[in-house]
Amino acid sequence: MSQASEQHRYPSTLSFIVLFLSVIVIWLSLILQFYISIPAYMKNGWSLVGVLVQLFSFFTIQSNLLAGLGLSALLLNRSTTVYKFFSRGYVLTGIVLYITVVGLVYNIILRSLWHPEDLFKVADELLHSINPILFFVCWLIFSPKEKLKWAQSLNWLWFPFLYLIYTLIRGAATNFYPYPFIDAGKLGYFTIAINSLVLLVVFLALGLLLILLTRALSKQNKA
Repeated sequence: MSQASEQHRYPSTLSFIVLFLSVIVIWLSLILQFYISIPAYMKNGWSLVGVLVQLFSFFTIQSNLLAGLGLSALLLNRSTTVYKFFSRGYVLTGIVLYITVVGLVYNIILRSLWHPEDLFKVADELLHSINPILFFVCWLIFSPKEKLKWAQSLNWLWFPFLYLIYTLIRGAATNFYPYPFIDAGKLGYFTIAINSLVLLVVFLALGLLLILLTRALSKQNKA
């Protein structure tokens, strides 16, 4: 890769350092969460497969995995299929939407309900507070400064919608719901429907705000 091409890919040395450190922090936080959670669950009789399914059933884990994959892809050769997919503004903006909602929901709703200690607290803060900020910064730096279509905000709703369907089906079978506001066993399906609608509106509103921001950045970049 030529020096000019590399400079275009990474706006500055600092931007590359931010990206590289963000990738490390995100993956280490996920590894830490799995490292401390697997023994804790298995101590209570869970199988390894059961623990992994449980952990992957959290929207937080899924969103952080997408964030880790997305930023890691930006370190790959530009000719790779993975880089071409994750470097698209539509994809990066979708991921920043999901992980931003993770941070907002946790810090506004769930923080007062969950009080982890020791390494669990470290992992919790990284996954719900630090990583969303790191990804947002990287998104501002590396996401293509292009105008996204307003209709794309609707496409981003598919991921949380399918996650909701999966969670409700699994919850009905196992009586486990990862988040209290979608606990159909305690709240009932009518309340869950209302809560889910509110969350989808939040996703849609934030998605529209992000599109508005990309359009503003696009105009600024052309100025």
